[in-house]
Amino acid sequence: MVNIFDSKDDEMRKAFAKKVKNMVGVIRQNLQNHGGSIELVGIDANNTVKVRLQCESNDCPEAQQVLKTGVRELLRQRIPEVSEVVTVD
Repeated sequence: MVNIFDSKDDEMRKAFAKKVKNMVGVIRQNLQNHGGSIELVGIDANNTVKVRLQCESNDCPEAQQVLKTGVRELLRQRIPEVSEVVTVD
């Protein structure tokens, strides 16, 4: 397999992933206080962040939509390098 990234790119990817993991951890703590959770599923080469959201609300479809919107906005505000946030089941 050929590595298309040089070592500087690799370090930048690692730093980006660390920022995302830390921010997802902060979001998780806040969601757990309200009966929800978030899991980081992955980050692709285009800086798309994939997360899985869980909620314990009776209005889960509405709560899920609010979570999706809030999580997307928060991640993109705090980490401008995030190109997109995708929720997966």
